[in-house]
Amino acid sequence: MKTFTRSPISAAVVKSSMLVIALFSSSTSFAASCCGGGNPSSILLPKFGEKMVDISFDIEDYNGYWNQDGDYIEDPKGTDLNQYRLNLGYAQRLADNWQANIIVPYVWNDNEYPGISSQEHAFGDASMSFWYEAFDRVTCVYKVNTLADLKPSIYLGGTLTLPTGSSAYGDSAENSFEITGRGMYRFDTNLIIEKTIYPYTLMLQGSYGKYLERDINQEYGKPVEPYTKRLGDRKFLSISAGYTFFLEDLDTLTLTAALADLREDVGEIDKEQDPQTEMKKQSFSLTSSYASADLRYIYKATWSHAFQDDDRGMNFSVTDILTLGFSYAFN
Repeated sequence: MKTFTRSPISAAVVKSSMLVIALFSSSTSFAASCCGGGNPSSILLPKFGEKMVDISFDIEDYNGYWNQDGDYIEDPKGTDLNQYRLNLGYAQRLADNWQANIIVPYVWNDNEYPGISSQEHAFGDASMSFWYEAFDRVTCVYKVNTLADLKPSIYLGGTLTLPTGSSAYGDSAENSFEITGRGMYRFDTNLIIEKTIYPYTLMLQGSYGKYLERDINQEYGKPVEPYTKRLGDRKFLSISAGYTFFLEDLDTLTLTAALADLREDVGEIDKEQDPQTEMKKQSFSLTSSYASADLRYIYKATWSHAFQDDDRGMNFSVTDILTLGFSYAFN
């Protein structure tokens, strides 16, 4: 997804390293549960939660990329591209049906490419979110007795992504291997619809994001002829299904499978379309989460896999991501 041709790094390297930014800045990390956050990578508060702290660690391994035609291309022999992210999050209830959260990532890039070795670390792009819960009471039920028992939990939210990471447009990154952020402000509108009839849970998540246009006068710390750039609108959709096992002392173990589709439309440089910025990624994930009976402690592990097939992506890296997380809620 590299749009700069002035960099000395080859186009293939740029695709493999730059596209990582789209992953950790994605809006795929707001899954929640009104009954206690038993779903993946969440810092959304359960209905009765007052505040929550969350820490997670991502291990992302790169295995080729999709080109602009959607063809899957393997990386050259000897390539080993990895990114590690420590994500610190905090959520706070503002009112009965309102809550907010903030996530701050710290990123390590560890890349080996024929003729190039690079190890860099810096903060990533932080995000701030506000959420409205369109339901007054917990909607999880054990049995459907009336139509009211079928009412789902609905969350409506907005997320602002801040360009706090090292991007190609500042002076902190000298090449694409050192990038830890997109360098753009983005605002997403978010929707979550969830229904739990124990032991089953179904969830639909979606978001739509718009980037702000910015002026650019340098790339990788070197002056360039000024121009304006705006990335294309961002769309995310995911559907998941989970099964909850009740353990001794009412602790729970929840297993969740999800399918996700992430896309960005064609961006613009000086109001002209830039097709190299258009992207797509389709992936599958499995999550295991353990929650204490009082829902104060939640331990999570998620494996996300991008399909290594043609037409499953475009201008995007193919990766496997392992995420380990822990949340503590003050109820």
